[in-house]
Amino acid sequence: MTMFVLIFSVGLAGLIAAFLLSRQVLSADTGTPEMQSVALAIKQGAGAFLKRQNTTIAGIVVALALLMYLLYALQGNTVTGLRTVGAFVLGAFLSALAGYLGMATAVRANLRTAAGALTSVDRALRLALRGGAVAGFLVVALSLLGVTGLFLLFGGYGNPQEVPLQLVGFGFGASLVALFAQLGGGIYTKAADVGADLVGKVEAGIPEDDLRNPAVVADLVGDNVGDCAGRGADLFESSVAEALGAMIIGITMYGIFGLGGVIFALVAHALGLIASIIGVLSVRVHGDEDPMKALNRGFYITAVLALVGFAAASRWLLSSPDFPKAWLLFLACGAIGLATSIAFLFLTQYYTSHRFRPVKSIVEASRTGAATNIITGFSVALENTAAPVIVVGAALLSSYWIGGLTEIAGGNLFGTAIATMGMLSTVGYVLAMDTFGPITDNAGGIVEMSNATEAVRKTTDRLDAVGNTTKALTKGYAVGSAALAAFLLFSAYLEAADLTQIDLAKPVVFVGAMLGAMLVFLFSSLAIRAVGKGAYYIINDVRAQFKENPGIMAGTSKPNYARCVDIATRGALKQMVLPGIIAVAVPTLVGILLGKEAVGATLMVGTIAGVLLALVLNNGGGAWDNAKKFIETGAYGGKGSDVHKAAVVGDTVGDPFKDTAGPSLHVLIKLLSTLTLVLLPLFTLLHK
Repeated sequence: MTMFVLIFSVGLAGLIAAFLLSRQVLSADTGTPEMQSVALAIKQGAGAFLKRQNTTIAGIVVALALLMYLLYALQGNTVTGLRTVGAFVLGAFLSALAGYLGMATAVRANLRTAAGALTSVDRALRLALRGGAVAGFLVVALSLLGVTGLFLLFGGYGNPQEVPLQLVGFGFGASLVALFAQLGGGIYTKAADVGADLVGKVEAGIPEDDLRNPAVVADLVGDNVGDCAGRGADLFESSVAEALGAMIIGITMYGIFGLGGVIFALVAHALGLIASIIGVLSVRVHGDEDPMKALNRGFYITAVLALVGFAAASRWLLSSPDFPKAWLLFLACGAIGLATSIAFLFLTQYYTSHRFRPVKSIVEASRTGAATNIITGFSVALENTAAPVIVVGAALLSSYWIGGLTEIAGGNLFGTAIATMGMLSTVGYVLAMDTFGPITDNAGGIVEMSNATEAVRKTTDRLDAVGNTTKALTKGYAVGSAALAAFLLFSAYLEAADLTQIDLAKPVVFVGAMLGAMLVFLFSSLAIRAVGKGAYYIINDVRAQFKENPGIMAGTSKPNYARCVDIATRGALKQMVLPGIIAVAVPTLVGILLGKEAVGATLMVGTIAGVLLALVLNNGGGAWDNAKKFIETGAYGGKGSDVHKAAVVGDTVGDPFKDTAGPSLHVLIKLLSTLTLVLLPLFTLLHK
């Protein structure tokens, strides 16, 4: 029982830490009346979007819950059906709550960060990071409390062997909401961003956050609904899905380590949250140092403390007199996972930072026009898949091998589960860094739109540049953890389906595999096309406002910001439904029509294709973005030059890649795993 007391205590401590940080951020100075006016428009737009989005998602959740219960009832499993559906609804609710609460703080922290920039870089950075940490701590705390509470409610303390599989509905609910939240937010933010850029920067020749641009408020709102609410729901479902996968694999360790082997993932997660809290509170900018160094220092502190926590958890829960060295070997697997997360951060930085060859090559290509910018950028996007795949492969093979050295039956597979949890041990801090990005981006927009001094703009520009880097880094982290978790969840599926292998030589299985790869590309196509459709309406509205009201460009009258916000909202909610339905329908129909082995192939090949395409889209888009931003510092003529215009086109192509389709694929990968596990009884019944 001590283990559960620890998990619940840390979960509550995470909620308290999030509450105290939000109080601290909200008590900070709110700046000038002009700043407050801009921030209010952003907050109202984000709140209105999220309310309408969650209403749409709630309808889908209720319909699926009823359908799931009906499927279980037809099989005579009413108790299992009630548990699965109850867990599904709770997972959906907590996923939406994590995203909403994190965004609610972010849309208030942006104003305080802008006001903090009036004082110092350190003041502004700490406010932005602590505002972002509210989301990070909430995500981990709610996932811990949700999974642990259901585990005990379903009788896991006395009979843990069967319970983890009954909790898969919780992961499915979290994944479903995360998919729609990431999709809807991503479509909204990039439609507004592309529309604002193409008409404002390219056609009208005005700055990005110029008050005269009717789409500027919609663009700033989009940073919150996509990067805060969407990513919060995304990493909530990552935490849940990967913990459940580790618990399912951990059942094989029950005979040796008892309950400790089953809930090790939850204890490690809890200790990682403590490490993240300390890491966030330790961040300070010393003098004129690069703010990125301060954030990196906080991450390294978090990583070291997380490793110490992992060692303590391994010694406590994974010790056995029959296998005295097992806990040390499993600790090594956790260290491999942690090292993998650091490697992904460095690889992402290499492919998306202007300091290194890939982005420099895109900048150089921009000198000869938009076509060469796009050609070079896409080649960088394709190239960047190689090193991450090697890193993930090395992590899986080494953790599998080290787990096997324990000489415990199933120890090799459990070693890969431990590695996955090692990578997730810093998720609280990573999400704080991710939400830091849109907060500083918004702060820069508020400063520019409120006509603050040049010195204040330079402060927010420094933080905004760091925020762009952190957003790219956390996308790399998310796809890396998705890759490790996908193998874990695929192994859990094989275990639950009583399959030892997937035979691609069978035609029906090969077709299932092709459909899995097809789903990834079709889903991405629909997500990217949705941004294009949304941007079309935004562009037309901005052009119409400039034409209808010449006083906008003259600076004598204000644009109708609310009209652009409403257009982006309606477009995003309409366009997110079809790709979401396809993501659920394809694996379901494969399982119903072709059987559990075929759907296993859909899961396996869809996961591999999804990881690779997510790397292409995330880092390709990030490289295009930072190539443009480097030129905006004054290189090759700076803003307004032909080189800059070419880079803006490339960045526009990359926008739906990195902020809509790419992040949504992280969720799709894990949705495939949780959905197939939830519906496995149906597939088995239909193909006895």
